[in-house]
Amino acid sequence: MASRFFRGSIVYAKDGRSYVVEEIDDGIVYCSSESGAETEFPEAALLNETEWAGRSNGRRDQLYLRLRQARPYAAPAGKLDSAACERLLTKIERLSPGILDFAAFTVAKRIMAENKDDDLLPELSIVKCRETFDAVQPEIRAGLLAEILGTPAPVLLDAGRLGDNLMRAMIEKGLASRADDFDNFRDRRRR
Repeated sequence: MASRFFRGSIVYAKDGRSYVVEEIDDGIVYCSSESGAETEFPEAALLNETEWAGRSNGRRDQLYLRLRQARPYAAPAGKLDSAACERLLTKIERLSPGILDFAAFTVAKRIMAENKDDDLLPELSIVKCRETFDAVQPEIRAGLLAEILGTPAPVLLDAGRLGDNLMRAMIEKGLASRADDFDNFRDRRRR
């Protein structure tokens, strides 16, 4: 009988932790975790990516709906010009690729912590977080990004009208306290 797993594939334990398959021998799957720890499981105790994605979990299925309805996405923090906010977001994404993905993921993590859904964090999809983020008004997105960068939204919006170097400096300064989080985020697998 052919195994559902193959060397290098991602597998999931019942608790949601993911592992990379190193070897399969006589019904035992030898794996390593993200941290490099090695472990082994019987094949029946693991799910492949297709099986993991297909399993039904009411809380997980409702996660992105709850994110869309959460307080941070409900209303802008202040009155901002929509067109200027859209230009700012486009400029920031051009100057620092991935920063809006990081903002969307960071906001989602914060909402999940408030809702006590921390156990679903390993399943959080960057792509779906970004879709949720992009679905709200530009004023809300600009306000959330400004909050992450530690800058008042009107100041960030005004800086968006100036040169690229000033904006890069503001982004670097804003991310300085989150540099490790941003680096770890960049290494995270997009799914």
